[in-house]
Amino acid sequence: MSSVAAELAPTPTRRLRFAGVEYEVLPTETVLDALLRHGLDVPYSCRKGVCQSCMMRATDGAVPAMAQHGLKDTLRDHGCFLSCLCRPKDDLDLVAPDDELAFVRATVARVERMSPAVARVRLTPAEPFEYHAGQFVSLRRSDGLIRSYSLASVPRLDDHLEIHVKRLSCGEMSSWVFDRLQPGETVDLAGPNGTGYYLPGRPDQPLLLIGNGTGLAPLIGIAHDALAEGHSGPIDLYHGTRHGEGLYLHRDLTELAERHDNFRYHPCLSGPARMKGCRPGRAEEMAFADHAALDGHRVFLCGYPPMVEAAKKAAYLAGARLDDIHADPFELRELRRVPRD
Repeated sequence: MSSVAAELAPTPTRRLRFAGVEYEVLPTETVLDALLRHGLDVPYSCRKGVCQSCMMRATDGAVPAMAQHGLKDTLRDHGCFLSCLCRPKDDLDLVAPDDELAFVRATVARVERMSPAVARVRLTPAEPFEYHAGQFVSLRRSDGLIRSYSLASVPRLDDHLEIHVKRLSCGEMSSWVFDRLQPGETVDLAGPNGTGYYLPGRPDQPLLLIGNGTGLAPLIGIAHDALAEGHSGPIDLYHGTRHGEGLYLHRDLTELAERHDNFRYHPCLSGPARMKGCRPGRAEEMAFADHAALDGHRVFLCGYPPMVEAAKKAAYLAGARLDDIHADPFELRELRRVPRD
């Protein structure tokens, strides 16, 4: 076959062998697409290569390099890859990743209701767990259900890991956390992942932090980390929610602003109710109204993915450099078809 003919020839289908059964992968499909099309209930969440919930391991066959993007060297060396990014060029034999490679056991130290819809969960890993404030972990319960949560804790300040879990009417994990999870129980953690965290070196650079809902979790970690590092530039944190009870760290952030002259807290309410000291409107709208020019700023975004994506574009158009805009948006599995405010 000539080179031209080879280029025009249709891409052949590939085969996956998983749990002793063979499955066909169409040319346009990822490994995850194919397994879901065949009716398999495999773990996944974001489908963007961010949360790493869909990680698998190839015991035979080569996986594309892009399917291993962001994985630790030990995971890549053992053939682990992200099935949502993998469009295989070879037939593959697949297994779930070894637990000792991908997960760390952690004990639940405390579960605290911060509002009717938000719980703070503190976890104690069974072994040293290196991370940056603002990264996220994937939490797995005993039946294999996995969800990803950002870290609000700061390594230098806290002897535990802290995540904030929002209760969702259709959320399997969040309902379990609210209704049944107790101190002393154990879960598994994978990660940490994500590039949205504070790095020292430019202590006078203005920081702009924008989040809604429990997207506040990584932002408060980043703010605490920057202040502990001695950051001297202005730090503006905008937290948005529809109703007042969604400002679940209002008192803590108000007190933090009182202790640090360079930290400013901007609570925003987009619903019809008004609350003393809160701005009427969405957090990103208020932030960009106050900061029309973002030249030289570092911007951190977290929350509902459409907000994050729109805010990334707005920050860039306002003058922020692309490498100074940090965001790790990922969509919750249960909510892809559910409209939200």
